Amino acid sequence: MSRPLSDHDKRKQISVRGLAGVENVSDLKQNFNRHLHFTLVKDRNVATRRDYYFALAHTVRDHLIGRWIRTQQHYYEKDPKRVYYISLEFYMGRTLQNTMVNLALENACDEAMYQVGLDMEELEDMEEDAGLGNGGLGRLAACFLDSMASLGLAAYGYGIRYEFGIFNQKIVNGWQVEEADDWLRYGNPWEKARPEYMRPVQFYGRTEHHPDGVKWVDTQVVLALPYDTPVPGYRNNVVNTMRLWSAKAPCEFNLKDFNVGGYIQAVLDRNLAENISRVLYPNDNFFEGKELRLKQEYFVVSATLQDIIRRFKVSKFGSREVVRTDFNKLPEKVAIQLNDTHPAMAIPELMRVLVDEEKLTWDNAWDICVRTCAYTNHTVLPEALERWPVDLFAHLLPRHLEIVYEINRRHLERVAARYPGDHDRLRRMSLIEEGGQKRINMAHLCIVGSHAVNGVAQIHSDILTATIFKDFFEMEPHKFQNKTNGITPRRWLVMCNPGLAEVIAERIGEDFIRDLDQLKRLRNFVNDEAFIRDVAKVKQENKMKFAVHLEEHYKVKINPNSMFDIQVKRIHEYKRQLLNCLHIITYYNRIKKEPNKQWTPRTIMIGGKAAPGYHTAKMIIRLITAIGEMVNNDAVVGDRLKVIFLENYRVTLAEKAVPAADLSEQISTAGTEASGTGNMKFMLNGALTIGTMDGANVEMAEEAGEDNLFIFGMRVDDVDAVDQKGYHAEAYYNRLPELKQAIDQIATGFFCPKQPDLFKEIVNMLMHHDRFKVFADYEDYIKCQEKVNALYKNPKEWTKKVIYNIAGSGKFSSDRTIAQYAREIWGMEPTLEKLPAPDDMH
Repeated sequence: MSRPLSDHDKRKQISVRGLAGVENVSDLKQNFNRHLHFTLVKDRNVATRRDYYFALAHTVRDHLIGRWIRTQQHYYEKDPKRVYYISLEFYMGRTLQNTMVNLALENACDEAMYQVGLDMEELEDMEEDAGLGNGGLGRLAACFLDSMASLGLAAYGYGIRYEFGIFNQKIVNGWQVEEADDWLRYGNPWEKARPEYMRPVQFYGRTEHHPDGVKWVDTQVVLALPYDTPVPGYRNNVVNTMRLWSAKAPCEFNLKDFNVGGYIQAVLDRNLAENISRVLYPNDNFFEGKELRLKQEYFVVSATLQDIIRRFKVSKFGSREVVRTDFNKLPEKVAIQLNDTHPAMAIPELMRVLVDEEKLTWDNAWDICVRTCAYTNHTVLPEALERWPVDLFAHLLPRHLEIVYEINRRHLERVAARYPGDHDRLRRMSLIEEGGQKRINMAHLCIVGSHAVNGVAQIHSDILTATIFKDFFEMEPHKFQNKTNGITPRRWLVMCNPGLAEVIAERIGEDFIRDLDQLKRLRNFVNDEAFIRDVAKVKQENKMKFAVHLEEHYKVKINPNSMFDIQVKRIHEYKRQLLNCLHIITYYNRIKKEPNKQWTPRTIMIGGKAAPGYHTAKMIIRLITAIGEMVNNDAVVGDRLKVIFLENYRVTLAEKAVPAADLSEQISTAGTEASGTGNMKFMLNGALTIGTMDGANVEMAEEAGEDNLFIFGMRVDDVDAVDQKGYHAEAYYNRLPELKQAIDQIATGFFCPKQPDLFKEIVNMLMHHDRFKVFADYEDYIKCQEKVNALYKNPKEWTKKVIYNIAGSGKFSSDRTIAQYAREIWGMEPTLEKLPAPDDMH
């Protein structure tokens, strides 16, 4: 295949990124050489590619620093309300290219590197992903930071600086193998340690009740050391801060053992304290009730609240003088957004600080707490809901347990007053679940302690108020809202798909990048031959480029004219990668049966990580790789069907796969995927969606027109109806010959002749205890895939639907999401004003 135009050449033609000024290029070259010289210590005179990457990163970082200081100064002068987004996950990916795009430096850097004989794409490839998240929840937090900066909000992301992020996935003999992600091995040029803001965090101990209040004593102290990463807005000179905490043992940690000769051991034991920020828990949508995890949750919350209150009190740039002592003003100056229940400890911790330390009355403190905090729910799956054992809580955070009990006592008094004699309602609405091991329901704590509770797509928010939070909704309906998720168009269009961004800009100008609703204007070009041709051409170039990447990495020859059918997301039963597998097998069997028919060629790609302890998910990966081995080596099928498992799916791989996709698979059982955001990325980048009416798919169909998506399967009501009458997989198996054939092939070892029993468990699960009803949607899914095949044979009609989808994707900008959070939850007004550029930027 002819090699596609490189991104380097393409960038030369692109206006979207602003032309490189000549003086800018010579400055950049000079700074680059200065940094390179500084990087290369005396004993090394040969620079490695990594040295060049660091020199470029530091050169770009120089452009951030002045803006960063200026922005923070501006906030202290203006003293706006500040929003604190607390999340246990921030899935940032790489930073270099994103920073260049947002500062309009990409062309100049490209030209400067070219002039010194380097290829910028090669340097960009040296950067490690910051994989401090599992999937959607952590990536959403990253998109939100980009939007908050681009909308000029005084915003801070707070989380943990995990030494090891989400594991690297290797596929060995078809199985997933996990490898530690040592992302900080070579250092991180984007972070700045701030030891001057180190904070103590307490654990264990006991409480003492005195007439003047409660004291938490005999605690173990761990220090929280903050690392700051700049977060630039899109071309508005705003640079916000993501502050991640790292755990450090205090100097005096255990050194009392020194006296009895245990000095070495005492120093080694410092690791116990520092383990808190060692590793990200690799579960997506699954609660693992481990003490270390609860420590992480309290660690980030305690350190962050100390920071919030310090900043609230001084709020003068460069000053440590207290200027504010009236905590009644806190909700006017501070908004705290809890990203799922993981930072729920913020509620009892804020109460502890206000009551025990600042000596406010309980009622006053509670009023402040509720008006300050807001909670976003991300899932309805019962196994994902956090319910901490009371005895673990009592051991680790004794004072907080007392506070939670008191919150609950007052809460239940209000419920009882409102619904006299309704004891079952009291049981259902309690923060404490009785029966067997007593547990604290963290979602209930969040609802009671917040003034706003939101789901992340309309259908999800509706399910919350109708089912799991129904009692709370009946009592306080005003608290409940919806905020449909979004993605940042900077990373997920301008940066990852410059060709498409340019084709759009040629038609409607560049303003859509900060106001994605303007994509609606593309509806005027649905029948424009030239535009149809341009959109199709960009897609083909992206496919060629991805095909080259795949052939280099997987040694599979890809047919770039085949449909690229992609499902990338965490491996989970509810996401139904197994339904995709059944389609692959069915399509394979059909081709084998009639090899001379004109089949629509497909390259089907599935990628994603399975949590290391999630046995079924790991078996699903093994099944996909086994099917691929069989299909890809079948000469009869040839290049009409290929199956590839995309290894180590992460942000950086998504940036390559998403622009190349023709078909996006969003096939969860209706009512299980809260929103999805991958679905939005594919839509914006010109893939058509095959999906169920679940999560944000529902709103995507509304925006683009249901005719322009391939919708199939049960709706939420249908799923409920099946539950009512009982789901019987065997009935489908017996009624549908192609389904029966596929299941029998999996069961008898057709795809794994050397270990014929390998997939028995999967078959047993599908036949007898499948919570997600794969067979119930099989028939409709296959029929829908036939429609996909038929349309793909008509490239022009296909591309028209693509244009309707791109034109309808404006709603799914995280700028829209964040503007709604700001106005409807935080009481803040976004602005598109630019800050003045710092003087030191020529």
